[in-house]
Amino acid sequence: MAIVNLGTYPPKQCGIATFSMDLRNSLLRNGNDVKVMAVSDDSYKYRYPGEVIFKLKQNHRQDYIKGAKILNTSPMADILIIQHEYGIYGGQDGEYILDLVKLLHKPFVLVTHTVLPQPSKRQKQVLNELCFQATGIICMTRRSAKLLADLYEAPPELIHVIAHGVPEFEKQAAESLKQKYDLQGQDIISTFGLIGPGKGLELGIKAMAKVVPEFPRATYLILGQTHPMLKKYEGEKYRQMLEALVDELGLIQNVTFVNKYLSNEELGEYLYMSDIYLSPYPNKDQAVSGTMAFAIGCGRAIVSTPYAYACEFLDRGRGLLANNADPDELAHLLIKILSEPELKMKLQKEALKLGRSWIWPNIGKKYTSLLTQLMAEDDSSREEQKVNYARL
Repeated sequence: MAIVNLGTYPPKQCGIATFSMDLRNSLLRNGNDVKVMAVSDDSYKYRYPGEVIFKLKQNHRQDYIKGAKILNTSPMADILIIQHEYGIYGGQDGEYILDLVKLLHKPFVLVTHTVLPQPSKRQKQVLNELCFQATGIICMTRRSAKLLADLYEAPPELIHVIAHGVPEFEKQAAESLKQKYDLQGQDIISTFGLIGPGKGLELGIKAMAKVVPEFPRATYLILGQTHPMLKKYEGEKYRQMLEALVDELGLIQNVTFVNKYLSNEELGEYLYMSDIYLSPYPNKDQAVSGTMAFAIGCGRAIVSTPYAYACEFLDRGRGLLANNADPDELAHLLIKILSEPELKMKLQKEALKLGRSWIWPNIGKKYTSLLTQLMAEDDSSREEQKVNYARL
């Protein structure tokens, strides 16, 4: 198939951009031709790779109309994949994307990254309209699928659940990695991702204040740089608050900030050296977490707050869930794993069973199979329309 993916794309640094690149690579491995329409915020001049056929400026409404015209006339586009996240398209709640789909003459599949359980009126309208225009809808959890059908009134027959893909990280020995990073003999707890409010990192730091008295050599690695858009408007205000909290709690020797955007190779090394992956999101409605998916993909022992994505995938002994986004509860679970090596090994084993099915080659096969099916159904529908028209 000739596929075009619409969404943010590297070198822009955000979760959707990474997802778009990984999805493209997995589709290529399954014999597809995949081009990209990259959504670009106006303030950055990105140097995109050759697969990007059009740079759609986020807040330029005419670009959405131009994008539809390009897709309609391009032989490189049998079907379009739209990555949907409210923050990446222009207009109120990303409504400019509707201008594109209204003019589009080719089928498109909608990939929903955030399905809000309490949307504003306009948020609901935008996603509802996209769902009704789509040939197929992909979500990453059963909970999101239910919300799409029940709350957003999306046609249930269009909804398909395909998990968030994860890289094929090379498995490495934790002790060797700890030695490489001069962390030998330490109990490593890590959290990664673009840093900003809403990630709950202050909860993780406060939990460490309870862990360190019992495990003095416990080290919390906060991996990742500040989100570029947050840094543009607020600088390093949030990171500085976290650093001040570390100092206030006397944890300078036990909390380390790795302030950089990590390559997959670096990320794999940090994950495999981690004794525990901590996911402290405070928002219970967090529908998807690519960072947790990566940790599951590496078979890590995971401690998490009880947000939606964690509740769905950390059951069956795949991780430990706090009852609330509370540092004392997180500390209790962290101490439990550090105190019981057999529990850590059991959690790792159960997480890895699920995680291996999420590697991108497997996810790419699922996308390819679904897109092939939807294309066949769309062709059949068009032929039927032609026959009915001829009878008139």
